[in-house]
Amino acid sequence: MRFVRYQTEEKSPRYGWLLEDKIGDIEGDLFGEFRRLEATTPLAEATLLAPAQPSKIICVGRNYAAHAKEHNAEVPELPLIFFKPPSAINNPDGVIILPHQSQQVEHEAELVVVIGKRGRNIIPEEAKEHILGYTIGNDVTARDIQRADRLWTRGKGFDTFAPFGPWIDTDFDPADAVVTCRVNGQMRQMASTRDMVFSVDTIIAFVSSVMTLESGDIIFTGTPAGVGALVDGDKVDVDIEGLGVLSNAVKSS
Repeated sequence: MRFVRYQTEEKSPRYGWLLEDKIGDIEGDLFGEFRRLEATTPLAEATLLAPAQPSKIICVGRNYAAHAKEHNAEVPELPLIFFKPPSAINNPDGVIILPHQSQQVEHEAELVVVIGKRGRNIIPEEAKEHILGYTIGNDVTARDIQRADRLWTRGKGFDTFAPFGPWIDTDFDPADAVVTCRVNGQMRQMASTRDMVFSVDTIIAFVSSVMTLESGDIIFTGTPAGVGALVDGDKVDVDIEGLGVLSNAVKSS
């Protein structure tokens, strides 16, 4: 099943579910008890929003060995985690704004996990019980600022730097899906999720040993090799096999 957050001219933002090319509303709590209402809203008449409202955005760095290598960095022995602020959230089809402080903004195509059930000290074998589903993300990064600061908060945290969507897929299998990124139709990144250093279950166990994961929290699971520059006027498409496409335009501030 696929869940969305959406709005129309007649409706304020809300959760819904997809049935082919129509959306039905969700009555109740998507992360608790709910029921699906009849799918009557044409998808073409809706604006899709980021499909979750997380209390925190957790990201995993250097989770593909080839990506670590292209930055002359070691593959970490434990998951390397960092945050993006919720203010960085951007919608599918939203515009990525290039900040004037940076001269080198780059794309990072990633699989994103959406937490469905609150948990702390989750063991890997029980991680799936805490997952609502999966979506697509772009961990947009001001690379020059990231390198200059050494700490990653500023380089990763600008407004619009966390687009994700377009929906949450509850049936997606993350074991072996191809992740690609194209800029203006040109291939930049391509790898399989099987190449991740740390699996989704391992990441959830590690993160939850540090902090409580709340329903709606999201985890960016790392990017393959091939990250590259974004400039004014670009269109960046992140495609994950079996999951969909996240598309965003790029503009200068």
